[in-house]
Amino acid sequence: QVQLVESGGGLVQPGGSLRLSCAASISMSSFNVMGWHRQAPGKQRELVAAITIGGSTNYAGSVKGRFTISRDNAKNTVYLQMNSLNLEDTAVYYCKAIYRGSDYWGQGTQVTVSS
Repeated sequence: QVQLVESGGGLVQPGGSLRLSCAASISMSSFNVMGWHRQAPGKQRELVAAITIGGSTNYAGSVKGRFTISRDNAKNTVYLQMNSLNLEDTAVYYCKAIYRGSDYWGQGTQVTVSS
């Protein structure tokens, strides 16, 4: 059974930083792709960043240059470093993994950017 547990969300002022973590219950070498998605109130869930098993990354245009995704296979954890946060980054952030053709999601962690 694949379980993903996110942590690191919270309240931050505009311009601030947060680092999200997603811990997987099985070896991350099992996942070809892991990613972070977010869903703001009244909006569809969108891809924020993704990373392949080989370390290739992909970012949404709105976060490129501000967010960095990384993975630590030894810790079975993927991270999302978020810098220069703005009000539009407020959302629930979800970790996603693709395993044997199926999508697995974490429970989400709230990120609120507010002054």
